[in-house]
Amino acid sequence: MVLIHVTAVRFRLGLKKVRSHPRNWGFIPHGAAKENMDVTIRENIKPGQEVDIVLKKDQAAEKLTRGVVADILTNSPRHPHGIKVRLESGEVGRVKNIISRS
Repeated sequence: MVLIHVTAVRFRLGLKKVRSHPRNWGFIPHGAAKENMDVTIRENIKPGQEVDIVLKKDQAAEKLTRGVVADILTNSPRHPHGIKVRLESGEVGRVKNIISRS
């Protein structure tokens, strides 16, 4: 039986540890973190960006709504459930995905 250290296995598989929030700790391939920006950090969200949000009424089903950010409503620099924004359509919800960076 051969024992291999977990770090060596992660290195060979090209995986790195991601730490955004303790509940979201996990492993992702190198380079993926650059493509998928952390939506829990306010400075990553800018007015004019296209994003997917979850509306309050759709939280249970996690239905996503796509739109363009008009206003950022979260005042704190981070929020574990996503930054709250108002879309140009007037809908308010928490950002789950950033589609484009403006």
